[in-house]
Amino acid sequence: MDELVELTRDLVSIPSHEDETAAGDRIEEWLRSETDADVTRDGKGNVIARRATGSQTQSGGTTDDGTTDTSLAFVGHHDVVPPDDSQTDGGDYVVEERDGRLYGRGAADMKGSVAASMLAFRDADPTCDLVFASFVGEEIGGTGARYAIDHDFAPDCAIIAEGSTNYSKADVTDVVVAHRGRRASTITAHGTAAHASEPEAGENAIYRATDAVDIVRDCSVPTVSVLGNELSGSVVATEIEGGSAWNVIPATCDVTIDERTVPGERAALEAVEEIDGVEWSVEQDLPPMECDDADFADTVLAAAEDAQDSDPEQVTKPHATDAGWLAQAGVTCVVCGASEPGEAHTKNESVGIDVLERCYRIYLNTAERL
Repeated sequence: MDELVELTRDLVSIPSHEDETAAGDRIEEWLRSETDADVTRDGKGNVIARRATGSQTQSGGTTDDGTTDTSLAFVGHHDVVPPDDSQTDGGDYVVEERDGRLYGRGAADMKGSVAASMLAFRDADPTCDLVFASFVGEEIGGTGARYAIDHDFAPDCAIIAEGSTNYSKADVTDVVVAHRGRRASTITAHGTAAHASEPEAGENAIYRATDAVDIVRDCSVPTVSVLGNELSGSVVATEIEGGSAWNVIPATCDVTIDERTVPGERAALEAVEEIDGVEWSVEQDLPPMECDDADFADTVLAAAEDAQDSDPEQVTKPHATDAGWLAQAGVTCVVCGASEPGEAHTKNESVGIDVLERCYRIYLNTAERL
């Protein structure tokens, strides 16, 4: 599909790591010119479009004949992480096509899948109310998704177009039914400074911090099952900072903890506060996602099976996405998109053109059979 390639190239070429406005402008402009949808741009910069087949344009409802409308959303984001120097030229992003792939910042994560979603949104003859949304701020904690949710963005079901390609095997786009969240926290140990020649005169904050790290190392991490797929969490200390000089007993020490969470469960990190002088604080808590409707997951899987020669599976994903915020708000979610493991956020980021075409067919198939 030449149109899909050109639209992807167009979106990838627009810088959007510091300011998503221009990329949002292009998406909004295309939707207004190519579709008859109701297109809006909210106060955060999210682009949202709706095509209604029944009485509801967004969140489902009952029609005059007593049947129930269902709304399906294709959800992406048009912000990206900062590019490598090799991915820019005079302020623009470099986009190259070679060996059947498009290279450039955001090609995989996730402007290629956004482009596939846009075309499927336009081309589908949907059996449900259809919504398209491209959010800002996904890379900085889902600020756009949270704003939209707070302002009544509430489709019944959503396909979040993050990466699900080559998860179960090579050359297949799978359907993610659960992913981990991320809780970032800090252990702060307080002590009493003293001269290092008289260590008994003080309380060593580093020792207290390492006692807390021992608790983290021994902390059990939960495992849950989602639609027959196991998803396990993890917890690990990633940074430590403490002390002021080689000859001073340290009065404070901070340890950063990275925890990957699973639906409904958390590691018991609060146990570190049982140590004298130790506090624990949470800086970020990106929610995990689990699909709460097996029928919807099966519908998307069937759409994926019809869109490719390989045999896709329902799988889990290790990374947090905006699907976590939507699922937390009551939206039934799966993740399905073109990005492959190891592609996002790299200086050689790329996406397969054949995979983009496959994703287009998956999104179209789902909209026409839900």
